[in-house]
Amino acid sequence: MLRHAARIAVGQMRSTSDVEVNLAESRRLCQLARAQGASFLSLPECFEFMGTPGSGDALKMAEPLTGDLLGRYRKLARDEGLWLSLGGFHERKTREDTKIYNTHIIVDDRGHIAATYRKLHLFDVDYDGGFQESRSTHKGEELVLLKDTPFGNIGITTCYDLRFPELFVALREAGAHLILVPSAFMPTTGEAHWEVLLRARAIETQCYVAAAAQFGRHNEKRSSYGHALIVDPWGKVLQDGGSETSGVFVADLDFSVLEQVRARMPISAHRRTDLVRVSLADKALRLVSYRQQLDPSL
Repeated sequence: MLRHAARIAVGQMRSTSDVEVNLAESRRLCQLARAQGASFLSLPECFEFMGTPGSGDALKMAEPLTGDLLGRYRKLARDEGLWLSLGGFHERKTREDTKIYNTHIIVDDRGHIAATYRKLHLFDVDYDGGFQESRSTHKGEELVLLKDTPFGNIGITTCYDLRFPELFVALREAGAHLILVPSAFMPTTGEAHWEVLLRARAIETQCYVAAAAQFGRHNEKRSSYGHALIVDPWGKVLQDGGSETSGVFVADLDFSVLEQVRARMPISAHRRTDLVRVSLADKALRLVSYRQQLDPSL
């Protein structure tokens, strides 16, 4: 049973195609989070680079996880003594690959990669000028839960995954306490659905949900909604970053609240799994134990 609280932050930023500017802004957000007592900061999708749709610029800049750019963010986590959720890194496994992965990476405060997740659901829609993520991006192939961290068990998702409640139910049933949804939601869909979806996922799973966000106009073809949010397991919005500014927004994860909500309304025990269940394909869920990373003998 969880017996502690943890302070986390979600970041809100307006990334550009300049990786140095984005890194400097990420560093500033890290320092703001530390100054407010947070030990975990989630940065939004496309934190390190925001390209122009249809230009191919994201493929040209993308790197493997062993590359220099991610190494600099790992060093940032180590230098600041801060866990980082890097949600939506442009990963290109080889130079020959003609597509990238939209990869969400969790880095601990020593700069070690604790978990990686490749976005499952790609954003192919006809709003705000249209967007076809699958033209440039591979689909991920597995759900990921990072267990035994100082912030509880962390379910890892990215942006458009938010619209697929079965993913969130599967993470809850696997043991999630906190689910991350770093995003770059479009203005039209964000205004209509962003908050209600995040609150619904928190209520359905009885988890904390933390959603870092991009905001504002990035280039002539790309804008984002903003409103970085942290929602508690009852569906209460603890932080809302608005749509006008970059910054960090901090909340304490009180796991006694989570336990109380689950005890007083035991949704998991009430599921009619004899009739309806979320079914996972073989090897679809990867459980990663942070405790075992620290002590492989466990």
